[in-house]
Amino acid sequence: MTLAEPGRAMSELASFYALRPLMNALPRGDGHGVLVLPGFMASDYSTAPLRRLLCDLGYDCAGWNLGRNVRVDQARIEAMMACVDEVHDRTGRPISIVGWSLGGVFARELAKLSPDKVRLVISLGSPISDDRNHTNARRLFEYLNGREPEVMKGGNFQKLAEAPPVPTTSILTRSDGVVHWRGSVQRCGREDCENIEVLASHCGLGVNPAAVYAIADRLAQAEGEWKPFSAPLWARLLFPQRALQ
Repeated sequence: MTLAEPGRAMSELASFYALRPLMNALPRGDGHGVLVLPGFMASDYSTAPLRRLLCDLGYDCAGWNLGRNVRVDQARIEAMMACVDEVHDRTGRPISIVGWSLGGVFARELAKLSPDKVRLVISLGSPISDDRNHTNARRLFEYLNGREPEVMKGGNFQKLAEAPPVPTTSILTRSDGVVHWRGSVQRCGREDCENIEVLASHCGLGVNPAAVYAIADRLAQAEGEWKPFSAPLWARLLFPQRALQ
């Protein structure tokens, strides 16, 4: 699966642009702010197609503007918190955070730090298990950040599997070639803590049409009126209804 990631991701990107005109018919947003965080070693460039779509759907969408997602230290956490504050203050209401891979881990932790400013969290193929061995990027991550990153020494990022106190969706794929799908499964036991399986690669999740549909559906919910995801009949094949154990 890892070796096939580049080719699969390119196919998903091509599918995204082929279907892009139809995506204007996806559920519209209410104008609330959406912060999109990139994955490990990636930048805002990787999330640009998704952000442009969300802007077209009516959201006040923003990237993090912090370069590549490499270092995990206190300065980076404070910079991300500033992003949350800026979008929240600009829109005047709680924001949603969408995070891809490591960005999803950040999204969940930011919501734990400022639950009053976040209305929804969506993670894409994120290693949210407390077992770092679920990702084959572990060695590179530890080489760049150490076995115990600075933020963990400060008491944060200690319980990654614990969901934030806001509605939280984990979008995952069993054919993920970077993060084992079991490492992306939420097991918090709350109704507003859900998993959505799609047919995708890890590197293509942010542009995979099924994942994008799920993101748009989740974001379009009115604040305080969260309901579990239910794929329409015409799209059931794109969302396998399998037990995630």
